[in-house]
Amino acid sequence: MLRLALLLLLAIAALPARGQSPIYHCIAADGHPVFTDQPCANLQATPAPTSSAAAEAPSLRPPAVTCAVDVDQLRGAVIDAFANADANRLAGLILWGGYGEHAVVADIRALAALMRRPLVGIDLPPDGSGSELVVSTVPEDGSDQADQTRFAIEPRAGCLWLRPE
Repeated sequence: MLRLALLLLLAIAALPARGQSPIYHCIAADGHPVFTDQPCANLQATPAPTSSAAAEAPSLRPPAVTCAVDVDQLRGAVIDAFANADANRLAGLILWGGYGEHAVVADIRALAALMRRPLVGIDLPPDGSGSELVVSTVPEDGSDQADQTRFAIEPRAGCLWLRPE
């Protein structure tokens, strides 16, 4: 009887995990990575190679690191925020000092709208300076050109932070 009760508890505990949609890592026709909740074939994209996909695939849990110490960690945290459609997580990566209360609320609403669009890619400037992060998303108007949102990267107190441009 105890075994049956434990088995039933384990089965119930596993139910919420089934409700989560998997995140697919695809490569679009233009070569940019795409993270989506749809199979790659639905987007006319190809699955990313499995060896690198496991290393680059976003987590469905918030990362343990609360302070990005390098650009790769910051980029990974932005990918995690998009994978979880978590505007609050993305807002937590932003240095808000000097903003008025109303500006912060407006910017967080803009982040929430940004998070509703599929992520196409996250790039650094081609000069390798690491001075900004360019977040590309699927455009709202359905055009072929991805929408780009730029964030300056600002070091402060041993961490790297985003600042909307």
